[in-house]
Amino acid sequence: MDTDFIVIGGGIAGVSVGARLAPLGRVTLLETEKALGYHASGRSAALFDECLGAPAIVALNRAGHSYHKTADGGVLSPRGLMVVGRAEDGAAFEADRRHMALRTLTPDEAQEIVPILDPARIAFAGITDRAWDIDTDRLLQGFARQIRSQGGRIETGRKVTAIVRVETGWQVTAGGETVEGRILVNAAGAWVDDVARMAGLAPLGFTPMRRSMAQLPAPAGQDPRRWPMILGAGERWYCKPEAGKLLVSPADEDPMAPHDAFADDMVLAEGLARYEEMVTAAVTRVETSWAGLRTFAPDRLLVIGFDPRDPAFFWHAGQGGVGMQTSPAASELAADILGGRASELRRMLEASFSPARFC
Repeated sequence: MDTDFIVIGGGIAGVSVGARLAPLGRVTLLETEKALGYHASGRSAALFDECLGAPAIVALNRAGHSYHKTADGGVLSPRGLMVVGRAEDGAAFEADRRHMALRTLTPDEAQEIVPILDPARIAFAGITDRAWDIDTDRLLQGFARQIRSQGGRIETGRKVTAIVRVETGWQVTAGGETVEGRILVNAAGAWVDDVARMAGLAPLGFTPMRRSMAQLPAPAGQDPRRWPMILGAGERWYCKPEAGKLLVSPADEDPMAPHDAFADDMVLAEGLARYEEMVTAAVTRVETSWAGLRTFAPDRLLVIGFDPRDPAFFWHAGQGGVGMQTSPAASELAADILGGRASELRRMLEASFSPARFC
């Protein structure tokens, strides 16, 4: 047998779980693209906020916070998060304020922090300093080094074309070569249901959804590097400083078939209009734009665990936009399950993320 664990997918889900499994056996990771993190992982807004997500996801965030603070010298840097709303956004803002534990601001106080905000349009504002930028490349490459340091293999440019169940596990053909392994770990992002079908298993019903982004130059006379990330109440849009520029998203969630996603000009225009409604700086130029696919299970929680229909097929999927921030704890939970280890994380969360809830 070539390997113990065949991991399909080279985004943050696959690379992190491969790193956690490397001490438990031989890992072979297969990625279609020529680089790791090419799709959703390389197009993330990359914010860490413990309070973002459903309670089970918040538990993963909190469990992985110390890893983010210490891995490779730490992958977090201060950012902060502000939520602003119009008069008609009262209910949405209140829900965000409670969920994110925001400190309320007056419109003038919000403008003091972000000078381009329009206090005449802002009826509600709140802020937290418990939000950080994630150095996604450092995080991804740190996990990749862990795989290689334990003798694991990362094979890029290897598209999976066939998966065959054999008595000893699986035979996976990728890039014209066949790898045989004991356990198949499905971490293929938007393609996880396709991988399941290839393995002879019914899909669980994942939905890839497009999330678009536009990069704008900094507003004239402004340096946004110390501004917080800004969300429109109810996540109608968001804006994040990045390398002296602004990233603005319409916060779209449009169902898509798995593919190399690109931004829709009309969707971007509508999102930029919602952003412009709350600021005094007009959008005069979009420098570049892109999109990624955030993939959700039917209940919008991660799926981590053995498929109840085949004890050698393991799901690590449905990150849905929280893959970066949950990766340390989600991958640790996966390794606990795959390694048969008892842990507090497993006791708390295994049932919440089990694939059995869909079978």
